[in-house]
Amino acid sequence: MMPTHDTGSVRSKLIIMAVSTTFVAMLLASIAMLLYDLRTFQQYWVDDLTTQADIMASVTAPALAFNDAKTAQQNLAVLRVRPQILSGAIYSAAGTRFASYAQQSSANLSFPAKPGKPGYRIEQGELVVVHNIVENGELLGTVYLRSRYGLVERLINYATILGAVMLGALVIAALVASRLQESITRPLLAVTNVAREVMQRRDFTLRVPGNNSGEIGVLVAAFNDMLAEIGRRSHALQEANLTLEHEMQVRHRAEQALLVADRRKDEFLATLAHELRNPLAPIRTGLDILRLRSGDAQATQRATDIMERQLRQMVRLVDDLLDVSRINTGKFAIKTGRVELKAVVNDALEVVRSYVELHGHDLVIDLPDRPVFLNGDATRLAQILSNLLNNAAKYTNRGGRVTLSARVEDKNLIVCVSDNGIGIAPDMLANVFEMFVQVDSTLERTNAGLGVGLSLARRLVELHHGTIEAKSEGIGRGSEFTVRLPIVVEPELPTKTMPAAFISSETYRILLADDNVDFVNSIGALLSAMGHSVVITHNGPDALTAAARFCPDFAFLDIGLPQMSGYDLARGIRRLSCGPMTLLIAVTGWGQEKDRQLAFEAGFDHHMVKPVRFEQIEEILSNRTSVKKLRT
Repeated sequence: MMPTHDTGSVRSKLIIMAVSTTFVAMLLASIAMLLYDLRTFQQYWVDDLTTQADIMASVTAPALAFNDAKTAQQNLAVLRVRPQILSGAIYSAAGTRFASYAQQSSANLSFPAKPGKPGYRIEQGELVVVHNIVENGELLGTVYLRSRYGLVERLINYATILGAVMLGALVIAALVASRLQESITRPLLAVTNVAREVMQRRDFTLRVPGNNSGEIGVLVAAFNDMLAEIGRRSHALQEANLTLEHEMQVRHRAEQALLVADRRKDEFLATLAHELRNPLAPIRTGLDILRLRSGDAQATQRATDIMERQLRQMVRLVDDLLDVSRINTGKFAIKTGRVELKAVVNDALEVVRSYVELHGHDLVIDLPDRPVFLNGDATRLAQILSNLLNNAAKYTNRGGRVTLSARVEDKNLIVCVSDNGIGIAPDMLANVFEMFVQVDSTLERTNAGLGVGLSLARRLVELHHGTIEAKSEGIGRGSEFTVRLPIVVEPELPTKTMPAAFISSETYRILLADDNVDFVNSIGALLSAMGHSVVITHNGPDALTAAARFCPDFAFLDIGLPQMSGYDLARGIRRLSCGPMTLLIAVTGWGQEKDRQLAFEAGFDHHMVKPVRFEQIEEILSNRTSVKKLRT
């Protein structure tokens, strides 16, 4: 409760208002009653003294008539029983004093020479009544009476009584108002306390208790509703602020990511230019060797090996970039099937063995004894392992150790590629799988690459529903990459049959169609040297005519042929009588997924992207499981 001496409080104001109202009402009532009483008092005394004068006139009339002054004096002496009457006198009709009376205490009073007009008057605080003595219509004389008029005493006494009554009424009003004001001030004080707590604690769930009625109840209910509305708006504002802060954080992270991506893009472009120029120098040198020392078989062989190795490196870079581009645009797809682990490892080793040997590393392979089958794309699985092995060899000092191990745990294949190379800093472990990120990005680095190998490996692992993780104990302590892939236990039936003629034959009839004369002639010469029957054409119509006459087992067709596209040529060969027996291979520089789809829709069985290595052609010829079955 608020202190009572605080005149600014609602409680004090209510009490003062009630007491003031009571005081004013009592004062007005007292004044009215006092005036009424004074008027009544005056009228009472006038009537009483007039009556006394009338009685005195009746009893004194005979004495006047008979001029008996003694009897008149005796009649006036009767006034002794009325102490309020100070003096009295009988005047004759002529106006002379006939008899008189005065109290002993008022002996010094003087009588007027003439009685004056009949009636009453107040002289010096005393009441004077003059009454005529009339007998049978004849004026015999006049009665003069002077009496005390205690109006002041009456006023003081009555005012004292009214003051006491008013004071008691004010005290009672103050007590009653003090009691009644709690029904008003208690809810207001509760509203004030809740408002203060809300401002201090910022807690809009607080409410004013109580179930008041009337205007106070309406005030409390409105205040509680206001708190609820403010709470809802405050909560909405807080939510909006949190959302705005989150959006600002997301935008800040996005801006940082864009800055990092822009910086990495610049670094990538510079690195790409560097890495693409690097193989060109040895190739250019090899061409110079071939031109200047064409007769030296050993020099020619060495130059050929250099050029082939550098060309393979360039093709690898371009293939990785194309794969990354297809993955990022959502156009990359894998062809899943039953794949044996050792076959995948062998394919990967074929790609990286020369690179590992070039660096003088020890390569340790530890695989399960029993066959392990995966459901995936054999080429892409081999690409995962080759990228990891290539990365390990790249970041390991010459003469290091690279290990490839695999084990089976709970229907999962765990493949680990580890090395004792330069290692990875702890702050880089979370970023090594991001695009264009390289552990060593200095100009003095001795390790080539674009920083896409590990990113591509991770995306390929995810497409096979697996996971990949990088571990390292720090700089100079090597690194380890762990790939987890699901395995297939159930056997898978073969999906294709092979004609017996193809299984038993060792040489094939091969049709080559390409407008690149150097390329097609060199490939034809190599195939002829292996004992195959080869027909070379340089446009579509000639190739279709040769196919009808030659009935090839394999047809390697360029897509961009003059006069007839490779797609139309493939459709034409399929319509020949021997067309269903021919295995069609598209050889083109277009390597997007839509280009592969167009080739398969035209009737091709394989799609090869230029530049084509002769090993790829040999793989198609030697892989008898890929020979197309007879079409019905």
